[in-house]
Amino acid sequence: MPRKLRIEFCGYHHVYNRGVAKGNVFLDEQDKVKFIEFMALVSKEYKFNIHSFCLMNNHYHILVENKKENLSQGMRQLNSQYASYFNKRYGRTGHLWQGRYNSWYVMDEKYLFTLFRYIESNPLKAKLSERIGEYKYCASYGILKDAIPPFLQNSFVLRDFNASEFFSAIEVSITKEELEKIDAFHKRRFKLQDEDMVEIKREKLPNHFLHVKSKLDRNSAIQKAYEDGYSKSDIARELSLSVAGVSKIIKKLKV
Repeated sequence: MPRKLRIEFCGYHHVYNRGVAKGNVFLDEQDKVKFIEFMALVSKEYKFNIHSFCLMNNHYHILVENKKENLSQGMRQLNSQYASYFNKRYGRTGHLWQGRYNSWYVMDEKYLFTLFRYIESNPLKAKLSERIGEYKYCASYGILKDAIPPFLQNSFVLRDFNASEFFSAIEVSITKEELEKIDAFHKRRFKLQDEDMVEIKREKLPNHFLHVKSKLDRNSAIQKAYEDGYSKSDIARELSLSVAGVSKIIKKLKV
């Protein structure tokens, strides 16, 4: 299978990576602090603006903006430096990360604050905190404590919100519709065309179901439509099914 295209274009990128075999990559607070130190150094060297980040035990999220086409270089250095530190500290050998990092290019900046809330709400889903801003190893913690590190000082949230507006905005829970939009955003695919980045056109939704003759065919088509970037709600409306029913089919086929 060919490798996923790495988008180096200048702009915003949602970057994610996790431990090999889903293992933990941060075992204590010292590890998280060290990763942030490496992130700060890489951001300075490669002129990255970090807009959001969250360090969980077995993975991280970063919303980063690159000013030069050097995202892969910077992320490779960050992952490599931290892996060397981790292996030395714990006397281990071998790969730490599950592979190359995953990244999604943010073509439409209207997604930025939704992505920010999505990343910063990871500790809530893991029941490590009750609200955005309580967990120490996220961008929102430093912002709310007015202890903003240099690599966060150009974050768009500091530009677009004053303190009270920011606090009010992050108190709003992410809706199911927003989660579906993020899910669809992560499925968008791009290609280089005439030295420009363009989105690969999806198959029209009804076409996914043109040749369905059985429930098995239908379920397979549902999975392919979902992988093509259509939301569960879109598919449910097209087939006159419930969203819960579509979710159940997709979950079953993923097993």
